[in-house]
Amino acid sequence: MTETPSRMLRLLSLLQSSRDWPGRKLAERLGVSPRTLRRDVERLRDLGYPVQAIPGVGGGYRLEAGASLPPLLLDDDEAVAIAVGLRTAAGGSVADIEDTSIRALAKLEQMLPKRLRSRVNALQMYTVPMFTVTPTVSPEYLASVAQACRDQQRLRFTYRKRDGETSSRLVEPYRLVHVNRKWYVLSWDMGRQGWRTFRVDRMESLLLTGVRFQQRELPAEDAAAYVAQSITSSLAGYRALVTLHAPVEVVAERIRPRDGILTAVDHRTCRLRSAADSLEWLALTIGMFGVEFEVHEPPELIHYIQELSERLARAASPGADRSVVAPPTRDAPVSGPAAG
Repeated sequence: MTETPSRMLRLLSLLQSSRDWPGRKLAERLGVSPRTLRRDVERLRDLGYPVQAIPGVGGGYRLEAGASLPPLLLDDDEAVAIAVGLRTAAGGSVADIEDTSIRALAKLEQMLPKRLRSRVNALQMYTVPMFTVTPTVSPEYLASVAQACRDQQRLRFTYRKRDGETSSRLVEPYRLVHVNRKWYVLSWDMGRQGWRTFRVDRMESLLLTGVRFQQRELPAEDAAAYVAQSITSSLAGYRALVTLHAPVEVVAERIRPRDGILTAVDHRTCRLRSAADSLEWLALTIGMFGVEFEVHEPPELIHYIQELSERLARAASPGADRSVVAPPTRDAPVSGPAAG
């Protein structure tokens, strides 16, 4: 049996690593009897750790949130991750968090062993951030939105669009996504009956309604890629739907989040939804995948690719007629809603 102090530290580490622990399993992990486990739990409670007993067959324990934050046990990787995160937050996009991050970092680095402090310093020294002017968001808003996502609780807020127009929204939040130093929440909009992305810095009068919901299935495997595409689509003039004649796993290795949303059709083909301000960029993006493809929409893209293919064929044919050919006439693009 291990000594009591080291055993209690081990118990605390286990309680911090999982939501619930069955009593018998916890005692087995510590190599002690249920009676000794109960005594160790009482010692942790005396030290201020709110360990709650779980009723039921066999019983169990969980570490609840308390009135104050007791000491945390971190392994090496966790300590480095927190230190790097605090240094990043010191120059981040969350309002009024810089000074708090620096104070917390000073406390953490004071306790870091030399081997870990050198890893953190190396990451900081050889990482060059690219700072841009970015709207800041309230940490309270971020925490509230994250809580609503976790608890599957509907959110109500007033949203301000780019043109200054405001509207009341009731949504079922799915995920918080950080894109280009801005915070977005991907949600199912109850009023619009569709998926929408909202910038957190444009949300006002945020309210957790307390109403729970059953999470809907996102029409994409990657929430971050979906948000990136919806942001692009909201600003783009052309939206394309393309079938790619290659397995989705093959194309997924070549696609970037901003290129669009990729979904499997069958084991040999997949479908891409993309958007851009120019037909040239859409054609280049699709062509760079290096697979056979079929464009379904928009018709302007189909016509452009036909004209481009003829031009490329002439470029590859010695002696071909290269007299000036007027560029095709393009209809005005029609854009639709993609973001909040």
